[in-house]
Amino acid sequence: MMDTQLVLTGFLKRAQRYFPNKQIISRTSPTMTHRIPFKDYVKRTHRLADALTKLGMTRGTKVGTFAWNHHRHLEAYFAIPCSGAILHTINIRLAPEHIIYIINHAEDEILLIDGDLFPLVEPALGHLKTVKHIIVMSDDPVAPQSSFPNVYSYEQLLQEADENFEFPADLDENMQAGMCYTSATTGMPKGVIYTHRSIVLHSLALGLAESFALKESDIALPVVPMFHVNAWGFPFAALNFGANIVLPGPMMTPSLILDLIEQEKVTITAGVPTIWLGALAELEKQPRDLSSIRLIISGGSASPKGLIQAYNEKLGVPYVNAYGMTETSPLVSMSHPTTEMNSYTDDEMLNIRVTQGLTVSLIETEVVNEKGPVPWDGETMGELRVRGPWIASEYYKDDRTNEAFRDGWLYTGDIAVLTKEGYIKITDRTKDLIKSGGEWISSVDLENALMSHPDVFEAAVIAVPHQKWQERPLACVVLKEDALATKEELLQFIEQDFAKWWLPDDIVFLKEIPKTSVGKFLKAKLREELKDYEVQTS
Repeated sequence: MMDTQLVLTGFLKRAQRYFPNKQIISRTSPTMTHRIPFKDYVKRTHRLADALTKLGMTRGTKVGTFAWNHHRHLEAYFAIPCSGAILHTINIRLAPEHIIYIINHAEDEILLIDGDLFPLVEPALGHLKTVKHIIVMSDDPVAPQSSFPNVYSYEQLLQEADENFEFPADLDENMQAGMCYTSATTGMPKGVIYTHRSIVLHSLALGLAESFALKESDIALPVVPMFHVNAWGFPFAALNFGANIVLPGPMMTPSLILDLIEQEKVTITAGVPTIWLGALAELEKQPRDLSSIRLIISGGSASPKGLIQAYNEKLGVPYVNAYGMTETSPLVSMSHPTTEMNSYTDDEMLNIRVTQGLTVSLIETEVVNEKGPVPWDGETMGELRVRGPWIASEYYKDDRTNEAFRDGWLYTGDIAVLTKEGYIKITDRTKDLIKSGGEWISSVDLENALMSHPDVFEAAVIAVPHQKWQERPLACVVLKEDALATKEELLQFIEQDFAKWWLPDDIVFLKEIPKTSVGKFLKAKLREELKDYEVQTS
């Protein structure tokens, strides 16, 4: 067999050859939407590669992007790795000290920054040790004034560049192609490197029926940011398969997302549960036509049963859980039911849909505890570990590698059980599991139950110290607008699903639950804020 290299230049050639008239619909401001055929996109990508090369980009150069989801960011997705350099997508929602840390730790030499985000980065420029050039991405062809010596306009550079620039023909599939840092809840973020081979294989997997089933007829809207785990692989895969790509640009809101779905007849989209909770609330105020949608993919954290029911049953929109993390590129599993479940009752099917799903092809997973792999009984907890061709093998220049990567496995830090069908069900993070009187309580199960109540918008459950039981669960709840549910009502609502000792000792009603930069509940902050909380008894 031929030993051909799995590199990203093949995706770009395929898009140009077979799908020249497919479109990238790119919103760059509230008043500007671009419609760019793939054939023009490929030319612009070659121009960007030429411009970056003239600025000194060579093999192995780290090029950082600080940007929303739009066509210029997508051009960087291919121009940089196809030139043999490394695309470093920077999370724009991180704290300033974390942004400075990861740019310096990655040793970025060139930064591509959105015009509306440039004022956020400018105060940090004096702390960046390796950055030589900054390119401002904007519809305005004039670069902003700055004290930094080398600031350029993206569009002006492209005008002066060569659309016939040739990518190197000798790229190796094991070359570093991209990197992303985890948004750690404690300590500094950890860097993960992706290779050409890992991205290509992951992209192809997104075309499988057991995953996204992404194909040419799709109109794909990645709500998940392009600065977070390669927007879950959508940009790479959609271009390769010839799907139209809708990029929503800055300041994404549930209203904007729903408008784009309706206007562009989006067929597949993906984002975290908080996005879909917000969209559901918006739909109650102003209904939209979602009939074009064949699949909503939700990941990043668990989706409550009520949310899944609302989309699948009330709206008739397929809503499927997926599981992954920065270290896994990210896809590990999806909660599609199998034909063996055709006879399941609605409740049994919902119990499958609420899981993180069945492990996808080429990936291997196990749930292990001190006794070894756990049985498929839906009860025995252990830590989920993963391995496969798009799973990282280490962190970038970070001693924490030794904690997570052992014996050829990535230990995820997620506590899970396996259903009798082999579906993964995350019950907690290792640091969030509640140990009460020597017994484990799953905060995720309690949260999902609470969020099934019609008055509850969000719920997070944390452990608080207890003199007798060591730890006890405390529920933090955000009610929907104008809702009036009480503590007693909510506890009564969930008591039939759990042993009495599992039930939260108290419920705190909040206006908002703090979240990480990617929309996950920030329980570390909740624990800090409520560490001295005393249970109120009636």
